[in-house]
Amino acid sequence: MSPQNKKRFNAFDDLSQPASSGGIPVISQGTVAPGLSPVTAVERIERLAPSQMLPDRFQPRRLLPPSIRTDFFSGTIDCYQAAGLWLDMAKSDSATKSEVERLLAMGESFDEHGQIKPITGSWREGSTGNYIFQIETGERRFWAACLKKAKQRSPEEPLLRVEVVENPTRQRQVLENRHAEPPSAVEQACEIASLILSELGFLPAEETYDEYEYFRLVRNQRMPTGLWEKITPIMQLTRPRMVQLLNILQLSSPLLDLADRYRLPERVLREILAAPKPQWERLIQLSIQSQLTSDEVAGASSQPETPSGPSPRPPAPPLDYGREAGRNLRRFIRSINRLDPVDQSQALDILADELIALGQAGETLSRIDELARLIRVRMKGA
Repeated sequence: MSPQNKKRFNAFDDLSQPASSGGIPVISQGTVAPGLSPVTAVERIERLAPSQMLPDRFQPRRLLPPSIRTDFFSGTIDCYQAAGLWLDMAKSDSATKSEVERLLAMGESFDEHGQIKPITGSWREGSTGNYIFQIETGERRFWAACLKKAKQRSPEEPLLRVEVVENPTRQRQVLENRHAEPPSAVEQACEIASLILSELGFLPAEETYDEYEYFRLVRNQRMPTGLWEKITPIMQLTRPRMVQLLNILQLSSPLLDLADRYRLPERVLREILAAPKPQWERLIQLSIQSQLTSDEVAGASSQPETPSGPSPRPPAPPLDYGREAGRNLRRFIRSINRLDPVDQSQALDILADELIALGQAGETLSRIDELARLIRVRMKGA
């Protein structure tokens, strides 16, 4: 019977049996799981097969490629079928190949050195009433084992060491991620968003189709006092830097997937976001193909796209920067005045963070002071 067709494993079916080398030890102290008496509780589970586990779909670090993850998380394919598709994709995609090779190397190390760190998580009830082990940390170890089995076409399922935690947290997930491998810019943006949303009590809804939509919720939230200070020790980043990273979530989900898979640096993505929105996809594709630096992206974004008409347009007249600045300021004033006081405060707060991050705070402040002085002069003369 294939892993896809066999009955879902109920972790608590074995509790009436003595623990064996591949079984589940029963300890009298611990969290009482559904279906257990208060006297007997599971504190630690020694070994589980990947088919008895499920990664967290809203884990900030997305390992499974988007073309596979939808079918996997919907239950259309199992973890070994997903691993087989992933191996096929690696044959024609360089970024996928690099990720798969790293995971396969981890899987091979299990035979030589054993699984050094357990996978952590908790039991939750599945849609069929049976229980599934929801992974909190250790998704890389999970997929490493699945890829190794799929590559070797082994008939036996691997067994992985797992540990039950009573209260899984986003903080533990992020710390594990950052310890395992330096995150991409997109992953860092999702990590920051997940930490903020967790602190604010926003839980992801299972019916959410696009996981990035959950992370984007952070852009509509007002940050309470002290929240940034809670996140800083985990991310080891300044508040302005975290604000810059959150801005990456403005990109569409397909562009976020591309930027993540090819690990485009934050500085490159910042220059892309500074360009007009219709250019974002072109600049991301160009950055991937030509490995552009942020300066090169800035240059590419200032160049007009190749005209499709038979004759080039006449050159535009020189830009009057004074008039352009005035128009932009009027647009800003109209926009900010349309907001309610709370949104105005948040918009100004974000703007102040960005000016600090860009290193233009002092110069901007002197210009604002001069503008305020000129406005007061005119008000007195009115």
